[in-house]
Order: sequence, then C-alpha cells, then structure tokens
Amino acid sequence: MWTRKILAVTVILLLVSLLMSGAVSAKGTDLEFKSIPAKDITLIKKQTVNEPQSWTKGHNRQKVGAATGVLGQTVSGHKHAIVIGISDYPGTSSDLKYADDDAQTMADVLIEVYGFSPADVIVLIDSNATAQNIFDAVSDTKREAKANDEVLFFFSGHGGSGIADDGDKEKWDEAIVSWGDSQDFVYIWDGQLEDWFSAFETSRIVFIFDSCYAGGMNDLADPGRVICAASGENTFSYEYASLQHGEFTYYFAVEGINQGYADIYDHNQDGVLGQSSDVVVEEAFDYAKANCRHDNPNISDNFTNDLLP
Repeated sequence: MWTRKILAVTVILLLVSLLMSGAVSAKGTDLEFKSIPAKDITLIKKQTVNEPQSWTKGHNRQKVGAATGVLGQTVSGHKHAIVIGISDYPGTSSDLKYADDDAQTMADVLIEVYGFSPADVIVLIDSNATAQNIFDAVSDTKREAKANDEVLFFFSGHGGSGIADDGDKEKWDEAIVSWGDSQDFVYIWDGQLEDWFSAFETSRIVFIFDSCYAGGMNDLADPGRVICAASGENTFSYEYASLQHGEFTYYFAVEGINQGYADIYDHNQDGVLGQSSDVVVEEAFDYAKANCRHDNPNISDNFTNDLLP
C-alpha cells in the first residue's frame, strides 16, 4: 500500500517538474517539431522600399473581384487566431523593418474590430516565432477549435523555396521562414503546413501570408478555407517605410479593414458603407489588390459567399 502511495507521489512530482521546465505545455502539447529534409533551398527575402515621403496612400475602391456582396454564414462559435511577424531574423543581413508591425496590427484588428478574445489570439513576434512555437500554436488551436469555430493564421516575414520531402506532389515547394532554437533559419514548407492543418473540426479557416512566393501556399486550399497571399507563386512581397507596414497588410488591414475603405457592400444592411466591422475577407483582399503597386496579391477562396470574421 505504501509502495503505491510513494509511486503516485513520485509520478505527480515528475509531471509538475515537466510542466515547470516547459517539456509539456499547460495545454498538453508534448509533440516536437520535425524538420523536413529539403535541397536547393533559397531564402526569398521580402523587399524593403524606402520611397519618397511624397508617395501617396491609396483609396482605390474596386467592385470587381473576389467579393460577391452576399454575406455568408457568420461565426456561431469561438474565434481563434495565430498571428506571426518576424522582422528580427538570426544575424543582421536578413532583418526586416515592419513585419512585427504587421502582426501587431493584425492582432489589434482581430480583437478591436472583429471581437476576437485576446486570450484566443496567439501572437508570435521575432525570436519567439520559432518553428516549435508555431507548431505548438497550431496543435493547441486544433485541439481547442470546434466545428462552429473560426481559425485565422497570419504570417508576415520571409518566404523560401526548395525541393522538400513534405508529402505533396510538387517538384518545387514554397515555405515560410521561422526561427530555430539555435539562432538559425527554419523553413516550414507548404506541404508541412497542409499536414498541420489537416483534421481540424472546423471547416472555417482563413490564411493570410504577407511573404514572398506566398501564392504557392494554395496547397492549403480545401472546402471551407480562404487563402489570401501578398504575392504570386514566384513573385516578391514588399514593405514600405512610408506605410510602416508590408504593402499588402497595410491595404488589407489598416486602410481596408480598420479605416473601412474596403467596405463597398452593405453586408449588414444598415444603409451605411465604410464601416470597419462590415468588411469581409474578400472585400479586404480586393481593396489590397486594387491599391498594391508592387505586390501581386492572389486569393484562393472556397467559400461561395463572403466571409465575415
């Protein structure tokens, strides 16, 4: 009898020790990120543009695009978000200026405009955006998200390309570039992300990539998903000193949503346009696409009607 009690106490103490050391998270994540073998890897850097201060911002409202003007079913459950922005990469030669601002702006918009609970918005900035932490965030969100919930994944930073053994049928693969645990770059490949986001209970997932070669992330396309990309499969993304953001994120989130310029359809039928809370994903994308000078935005939309986060 005493032996059993001693064993039970030992097990409890071991679990407490593991939790305190971070080996097992409080939410139960105990899986490790697995790096995917790849060759011919190229870091595709987002481009920083220091244009003259006379460069003007946009208000080009476009009615022809992804938005239909018909509002789809709104969220009946909880809203979850994973928001990532990396300006400070390992070393100094690959640093960006505004990707961290992109992430903070997106998190603020989700909370202040669309009513996401701060507790349900995971924000990973710079060196906190390790591949392991991103993997853990997706794993935790997968465990928590139910059938009627919504999940949003946002990334701003560098992209990458290469030939990766990531489980898809593509010869050339695209990646988002994160931190490692030892001051190195870690590439998270498109097929890898596709695997991470498989088997979610919800069929309401939004992906937003402000990175180079982001159009290649259409591997994530599936019913109940929309993918907004700042660039094509083989084009760059840009950030601007005058905008203090990535070009796509600025027009998508700052002007498009927060300032309400993308609202050209009266989805809430109150007779008023220009409302930030009435801007749907497709409207925000259309506005960004109409105003971007250097980015080449792409969208993969598997929703029949417009999606209001």
